[in-house]
Amino acid sequence: MSAGPAIAPRAELPDHAPHILVVDDDRRLRDLLARFLGENGYRVTAAASAAEARARGRSLVFDAVVLDVMMPGETGFDYARQIRLTSQVPILMLTARSNPNDRVTGLEIGADDYLPKPFEPRELILRLNNILRRSARGPADGAASPLDAVRFGPFQFRIERGELTRDDEAIRLSEREREILTILALARGGNVEREALTGTNGAANERTVDVQMNRLRRRIEDDPANPRYVQTVRGVGYRLVLD
Repeated sequence: MSAGPAIAPRAELPDHAPHILVVDDDRRLRDLLARFLGENGYRVTAAASAAEARARGRSLVFDAVVLDVMMPGETGFDYARQIRLTSQVPILMLTARSNPNDRVTGLEIGADDYLPKPFEPRELILRLNNILRRSARGPADGAASPLDAVRFGPFQFRIERGELTRDDEAIRLSEREREILTILALARGGNVEREALTGTNGAANERTVDVQMNRLRRRIEDDPANPRYVQTVRGVGYRLVLD
């Protein structure tokens, strides 16, 4: 029987308390983490899989993700890669593996920290506090600021709002078109694999992506058959040509 989201039972926690998403297929560990984090001032939502975590993320905003690496089906590495396509939310990865290559892989993907199992709960709290503090400070002086908007030709796409305009005139987008354009924009002109564009609900296949991309081109391109901005990268996927 699949467990629902485990919410820390401390009703007195304020709304501004950090909200943590715990993703682990081990129900016992999920429950223990939810209780322990709740006792230490965190609001907690738990998910048993990456698919369940995505469903929670469609209606909730999280301050950090505690993510298990070894889950059946879509692994923690897979889910972390997808998170990083659209979000810089802090990620603390958990693993039972002792292979140091796993830690390197997690950090290369964009995880903020890595904690091997078994671990002391207090260490998890300390590591979580540290990555939340680093996130709250934002980029260091001279570092690149988060990407807010991109321009291509007469178009501007405001990423956080999901708004596309052409010469200050709003262009209506479907939810999938907005999602695809966001992923392309966050790549900053780089190539994006088709697999990364299959949708947060996992229902779309690569052929469906091609169909949706053609629809997006019809909204943007003067000649969709010879696109200037949303270009196909043969054997890879797509790229958005920025100014």
